[in-house]
Amino acid sequence: MPIQRRIERHQLPYYLKVFNRVTDKPMGYIGNISREGLMLISPWPMLVLAEFDMRLKIPGREGQQHYIDFSATCRWTREDVTPGSFDSGFELADPPVEYLELVAVLRQYFTFHPNPNAASA
Repeated sequence: MPIQRRIERHQLPYYLKVFNRVTDKPMGYIGNISREGLMLISPWPMLVLAEFDMRLKIPGREGQQHYIDFSATCRWTREDVTPGSFDSGFELADPPVEYLELVAVLRQYFTFHPNPNAASA
């Protein structure tokens, strides 16, 4: 008899890509995110202490895109364990409401909730 999982599995169907708001060129992908900032995984190291105008393009219903625009300052950058990738930490001084709502939604989505119908181990 198969054992059911006690924790529901969450899968992200695609990564959240970050764009330069001025040029609309991709900067990289979000590695992690919080109310105060984010970690960007990028093919390039970012300039530490520089402020970047960023944009998230969030897919919506019926193919519409919703933009979340914000500015963030790069606090650190280092080479990732994956060759050709860099991790950079960004701080948001004044995150917009849409950004904070996204953080709350992602936190809820990735919080594991026990499955009450699962078998005990």
